[in-house]
Amino acid sequence: MAEPVDKKSNFKKLGARHKARRRAVDLLFEAEARDIDPAELLSERVSLSVRDESVAPVNPYTRVLVEGVADDLDRVDGTIESYLQDWTLQRLPAVDRAILRVAVWELFHAGDVPPVVAVDEAVELAKELSTDDSPSFVNGVLGQVVQVAPQVRAAAAATRVSDRADDEK
Repeated sequence: MAEPVDKKSNFKKLGARHKARRRAVDLLFEAEARDIDPAELLSERVSLSVRDESVAPVNPYTRVLVEGVADDLDRVDGTIESYLQDWTLQRLPAVDRAILRVAVWELFHAGDVPPVVAVDEAVELAKELSTDDSPSFVNGVLGQVVQVAPQVRAAAAATRVSDRADDEK
């Protein structure tokens, strides 16, 4: 007689960062659907979670992601768009846009997140939240962005050093 299969063992446990990314995608998606600034929506949710204990508090990493994407949206979107073949950013499903925005921001700015993790997490989110074709599409776009991410990170670091030097004068 065969051993019973523990179905849960076949699935990864969802860590706090994965949940934070998912909530960031949800907030970015909602902000776009409501045509409001993502940082404004984030602020609303943080306030609501303080006033209403039935609303889950916003994970600090969710805040970092949403604020980061909102602050750098033009460059993030420009990067995504430059790697779309025969597509425009606006033709993508809104959830795919949100997933790609989070991942590209992480690739460019989250020094504590290895590029492979940012890409894998985005692909997982696409599997959970989007169409059957989305995981491979997201992986393909991010596979190209990964190639330029080190240069973008280096340029951002050089800018920060230059800004600090200017502040000290």
